Amino acid sequence: MTTLCIDGFTLTAGQVVALARDPGIKVTLADSARAALKESRDFIEANWMHDEAPMMYSFNTGVGLLKDTRVTVANIGLFQTQMIRAHAAGLGDPFSEEISRATMLLRANAFASNYSAPRVEVVDRLLAFVNAGIHPVMPQKGSVGASGDLAPLAYLAAAIAGFDEAEVIYQGQRMSAPAAIARAGIGEVTFTLQAKDASALINGCTVSLAVAVLAAHDARNMLSDACLSLGLTLEAMRAEMSAFDERIHRARPHTGQIKTAAIVRKLLSGSTRTTHAARARQLPEELRRTDIEYTARIQDVYSLRCAPQVFGPVFDALDYIDNIVGKEINSATDNPLIFGKDGGGFEIISGGNFHGQYLAQAMDLLAMAVADLGSICERRIARLIDPTLSWGLPRNLMSGIRGVNTGYPVVQCSMSSLVMENRTLCMPGSVDSIPAKGNSEDHVSNSTWCARKAAIVVANTQYIVGVEMLLAAQAITMTEAQMEGFVLGQGTQAAYQEIRRQIPACLDGDRWFHDDIAVAQSFVVSGSVRAAVIGAIGEFV
Repeated sequence: MTTLCIDGFTLTAGQVVALARDPGIKVTLADSARAALKESRDFIEANWMHDEAPMMYSFNTGVGLLKDTRVTVANIGLFQTQMIRAHAAGLGDPFSEEISRATMLLRANAFASNYSAPRVEVVDRLLAFVNAGIHPVMPQKGSVGASGDLAPLAYLAAAIAGFDEAEVIYQGQRMSAPAAIARAGIGEVTFTLQAKDASALINGCTVSLAVAVLAAHDARNMLSDACLSLGLTLEAMRAEMSAFDERIHRARPHTGQIKTAAIVRKLLSGSTRTTHAARARQLPEELRRTDIEYTARIQDVYSLRCAPQVFGPVFDALDYIDNIVGKEINSATDNPLIFGKDGGGFEIISGGNFHGQYLAQAMDLLAMAVADLGSICERRIARLIDPTLSWGLPRNLMSGIRGVNTGYPVVQCSMSSLVMENRTLCMPGSVDSIPAKGNSEDHVSNSTWCARKAAIVVANTQYIVGVEMLLAAQAITMTEAQMEGFVLGQGTQAAYQEIRRQIPACLDGDRWFHDDIAVAQSFVVSGSVRAAVIGAIGEFV
């Protein structure tokens, strides 16, 4: 069993993804973090738990426009409970169990840095939920990403506290939080929250971050797969490879562009299908040439030739996004925060680290970059089924009786519908702000929606990339007889073989294409084709 130890400062995106997707991974709190949390909490209990203490926001005051109203020590426990109830105003379908697990881990890690000042028992309760596989049900809609993801996190806090109203997913069943806590045997069903516990739990854009971590991770894997689908299409169309010459890309030295061209050269190393001799072969449906000796196309269309210039910005955008996400993972994002003072003791300072603009803009960028990646892949899919655009590949990549069978045009049409959906989802949410809570929140980030729609764009594009692999492999199989003697590159050959292992070529007429599309999408989600290529040629990205 793998155990992850968190300290508030060293958690990585890869670790978050691993724990979110593998319930077998357990998590513990570092001894150093436990000691620091106890030290700050001991100071709070000894110095501030009285009605003459300075007024400190959400610790002994109300929230929002009630920030000037003192909450007496006698009412602090009730205040924690009522704060959660007042903020449980979410809507819509719940987030996935993956997002729920990632959110609990990220919230616990934020607390471990000892800037938020909840009791250490709160961190232990969060980790007990993670380790037991209890997943709070958090509605997806309702957060504006400023003062944190208040609405969804209120449901998490309610589950942690064992509210009767709170629901969780436990062992595949949706049930009340108290029932799951009792079944799991992780402690008292009712967990009493004390000063600062509730406001620490519900502050911070941690749900936005959980969605962002997984979406950015999946996008990077998918970009690697898009390089594979591109390589297969280049092989299928017997493309002109001069556009990937290293000298061209050194002349415009963007990191991602240079990287993409190098990846393509590695994947197609040894290919003879992308040579002048291969292009000289005339396929049956190719328009008859007027030249006697055909040796060169000079250059291909943009979706082939300009792939490095389109994929490159996606690589570079993901580097920027990963930097933002990496910093957010180890950030304290609630309010107020507690800091040690020179000479001993602590002070509380109010600020705005809960504002999710960094995440919001990063997720808008992710949506735009991935949507354009999907767009260029779909254009290559469209070319693969059109013999006037594919240099003579079989029309519609159809097999069986002509006319009785249709081939793949509706599959391409479905991918175009995803491209259009992605384009609509690229409307930037980070520039949209509606004041909330009586104008106490007069500018918000909308980070939760930005992350959610970016995740949808990534999920849509996984289908597009997988289907390009599927159709390019179909084209290669259907032209094997005409291209006898010509071979694929080392990387593209490994990808082609893995695709054929999972999906036999469609050579006997139309079949239930729904199933093929599902398997093609799984190429990207599971990374199976990517793994086969790495096994054959090593890391290629």
